[in-house]
Amino acid sequence: MKPYLVLVMCSLVFPVFGATLTTSNYVISVETHCEEGMVVCDDVSYIGTSKKSGNSIRLKGETWHTVCADGVTPCRFIGYRFKNGDITYQVMDSGVLQVIQGQDKVLLEEQGEWRY
Repeated sequence: MKPYLVLVMCSLVFPVFGATLTTSNYVISVETHCEEGMVVCDDVSYIGTSKKSGNSIRLKGETWHTVCADGVTPCRFIGYRFKNGDITYQVMDSGVLQVIQGQDKVLLEEQGEWRY
């Protein structure tokens, strides 16, 4: 019998986990593109749509956590962060959407409701 080399092609596809945050003025779709069970994910997408104008913005970002006592290990999940130049979009687990310019100038803060 001759030995045969069998080549098996595998495709590693991570599931997409998504949720929608709806505030009084915006609808934000957040999707994580990391393997289930990963505590930290740096492949998160954001699509924010204005209810008034219908304009949308698409951003890439990451999960956001507090840091444990060791100063390195991620602890409690806070939400997601997305950067667009010097503007940071923060979508919190509590349902708050914040848009911050620079380090601390809050341009927008709205409470919303999550739908999973």
